[in-house]
Amino acid sequence: MVDLKIQNAIHRNKMQKLLIAIADNPFLSKRIYFRGGTCAAMLGYLDRFSVDLDFDPYKSIATSDMLNFRKELLPIFDKLDFKIDRENYESLFFTLKYKAKVNFRNTLMLSVFNEVIKNNDYQKVKITEIDRFMTCQTVESMFANKLVSVMDRYNRHKKIAGRDIYDVKYFFEQGYEFKNEIIKERTGMETKDYIKKLIVFIEKEVTEDLINRDLNMLLAPDTFSKIRKTLKQDTLLFLKNLIN
Repeated sequence: MVDLKIQNAIHRNKMQKLLIAIADNPFLSKRIYFRGGTCAAMLGYLDRFSVDLDFDPYKSIATSDMLNFRKELLPIFDKLDFKIDRENYESLFFTLKYKAKVNFRNTLMLSVFNEVIKNNDYQKVKITEIDRFMTCQTVESMFANKLVSVMDRYNRHKKIAGRDIYDVKYFFEQGYEFKNEIIKERTGMETKDYIKKLIVFIEKEVTEDLINRDLNMLLAPDTFSKIRKTLKQDTLLFLKNLIN
């Protein structure tokens, strides 16, 4: 368990340095907005560890603009001693490797979501742990997007992330609100109809094994032990109460 704490500390340091470089870059800081689990965790909206950096574009990024973004990002990767392990040339997606001990975590993914969600809201806030201001999704936008992500991840990649289920449940527990307009924009459905569909999906597809595999490295051991057997049931209760 000490090894895991060390791994997480090293990984968080790598993310912090990369975020600082992006926040200090005049081109990037004005054109991509921080989002996702790491953003939520760094702003205190979420209590789990998160390993990747996700961003929204300020406007749709044309293929011809990709080169300009890469011209800014590649020197940052090089300066921070990240090696590009995998890259999607049709979007801004990078799998980055850094030096680490054998069997330690050594991979960080950075992605910019291709789609512009018109109803997303953003605010410029200080991220205390890096001592920088960044434009970030509001928690209401994060929550709505997280509700959509549970099924969207499966529709796009045939994958289900236990962390999505955990985040939905945690956001409900904290009493956060979400933007219905984002759910309508991204799914084409009214919130109540989408939630009904989401309930059926979770009941059918989410298993305890899936939850265990995805979350055991992202939560403190005592937290993981408490929630792993009841997470699915608790999340479904929140969703069912929402539509009743």
